[in-house]
Amino acid sequence: MPFIFIMLDALLTPLLVTGELIATYLVDANQRIYWLYCVIAVVMAVMVFHAKKLSYKALLSPQIWWHQSARHDYVIFFINRLLKTLGVIPVLLVMAPFAIGFSGWLEDVFGAQTFLDFPSWLIIGIFTLVLFVIDDFTRFLLHYLLHKIPFLWEFHKVHHSAKVLTPITIYRSHPVESLLYSARMILSQGIAVGICYYFFGPTLSMFDVLGANVFVFAFNIMGSNLRHSHVWLSWGENLENVFISPAQHQIHHSDKRIHIDCNFGSALAIWDKLFGCLILANTVTSPKDIAFGLGKSFKEHDSLLSVYLKPCINAIKLLITPLLKLIKSTR
Repeated sequence: MPFIFIMLDALLTPLLVTGELIATYLVDANQRIYWLYCVIAVVMAVMVFHAKKLSYKALLSPQIWWHQSARHDYVIFFINRLLKTLGVIPVLLVMAPFAIGFSGWLEDVFGAQTFLDFPSWLIIGIFTLVLFVIDDFTRFLLHYLLHKIPFLWEFHKVHHSAKVLTPITIYRSHPVESLLYSARMILSQGIAVGICYYFFGPTLSMFDVLGANVFVFAFNIMGSNLRHSHVWLSWGENLENVFISPAQHQIHHSDKRIHIDCNFGSALAIWDKLFGCLILANTVTSPKDIAFGLGKSFKEHDSLLSVYLKPCINAIKLLITPLLKLIKSTR
C-alpha cells in the first residue's frame, strides 16, 4: 500500500470512529442527547413558548445556535470524543474490582453478613434507588468542589464560559474535568454495588427503561435538555425544593457570582438545600435579563486553543506560585 494511503488511513480512521461514537449517543438512553429526550425537550419548549405567547422563531435563533460560543461547544464535543478514541482521555474500567474491594472492606469492618432474603423485586428496587442517590450525590459533591477549589475551578471555568446555552453545552468540558467525572462514576457505582453486594449478594440488577436507570430516564424525559437552553422552565417552589428544574440550572450559569455558587445539583435539590446553596427560580424577577458566562470582560476562552491550554497554564501557576514565594522567603 502506498505511503500516502497509509497516512490517510491513520488520519481518517480515528475521525470515522469518533463519528460513529457520536452517532451512538443519539440511540443510547444513557446519553443526554438520546433522540427521545431531544424530541420531548422540543415539545416541552414549544409548550412553554405557546403558554408565554413567545415567538417560536426564537427557538431556532442563529444568535444562539450559531453563536461563537455554541460553535465552540460543537467542536469541543467532537474533539473530546476524538481524544477518547485516541486514548488520550483514558477510559477507566475498574468499577467491578473496586466494588468487590469495597464489599470486602465492609465485611472486614462489620463482619460477614448473611444475605438478606428479600423479594427479588424489592432488592432490584433498592439497588436501583441506591445507584441513583449515590450517583446524584457524588455529582453534586464533585461539582461543588470544582467551584470551591481554585485549582479545579480553572478547568471547570471552561463549562461556565459558555455565553449561550444549547443541549450540546453539557459536553463543553475540559478533558481534566471529564477524567474527574469518569473517576467519580467508577467510585459511585463501585460504592453502590459494593453496599448492595454486601447485603444482597452478587446477583444484582436494576429497574431500567431502554437500558437506563429508571430514575435517570425519568430525569431526562422531564426536560433535562432544557437545562442548557434559553427556555425558562420552572417546576414551582414546592418541587424545586426537591428537584433541580431547568430554570434553576440556568440560574447556575448566570454571570452573577451569587448565582454561579448555587444550584450545583444534577437531579436532586436536597443536596443544595443541605449545603445552603439552593436558589429557587421564583427569586429571579426577570429571567430574560440573565446573562450567561463569566462576564463580558472574561476573554480567556475566546479561542479553542485557549479552552484547552489556558486552564492548564492557570492551574500550574496556582500550584507553583506558593512554592516560589516560599523559596523566595527562605533566601
